[in-house]
Amino acid sequence: MYLIGLIVAILVAGIINAIDKNNSINDLLIELPEYKAPSIQTVLLYVWDKVKGYLSKAGTIIFLSSLIIWFLFNFGSNGYTTEMENSFAAMLGKILIPFFAPLGLGFWQIIVALIAGISAKEVVVSSCSVLFSIPNINSPARMGTLNGVGFGPTNAFAFMVFSLLYIPCIGVLAAIRKEFESTRWMLFTALFQLL
Repeated sequence: MYLIGLIVAILVAGIINAIDKNNSINDLLIELPEYKAPSIQTVLLYVWDKVKGYLSKAGTIIFLSSLIIWFLFNFGSNGYTTEMENSFAAMLGKILIPFFAPLGLGFWQIIVALIAGISAKEVVVSSCSVLFSIPNINSPARMGTLNGVGFGPTNAFAFMVFSLLYIPCIGVLAAIRKEFESTRWMLFTALFQLL
């Protein structure tokens, strides 16, 4: 997976460099100040300023996105539901099956797990465990039970590659928006990686 990620990163960087019409040369010239040990007060003020900026700008995007994902997973056409199969997320997953089936990911549970992964990539596997009703899915013995529903090693490889390359998590998208000060660039990044 690391090799695939590295190859894709190099290819994308080359493509973006070829497309970029701005061929300006930016020489890195930094005049370094005299080195001094910072005071604790300076460090605390600097850290507080950065944390406050992150929470006020990126935190709002993360909170709103998490709220939307929570709503998709806990509500359906009949209101609040405890059954995942009746949620809006499951409905969305079932609608998206024709788009994901050619990739080897034609299971609504996998699609819903990928939607949950937008909040944080770490929850994709645990979401699969909940959606397929397989406790401790990351053990080799339990992974074999997915073969019973038609999810084999090829599907697992396609799932890993797609998880590696699709939309970054909400925290990364929020950081992109904050650093570039552009919602358009954040949306372009998400769409570009999805495509």
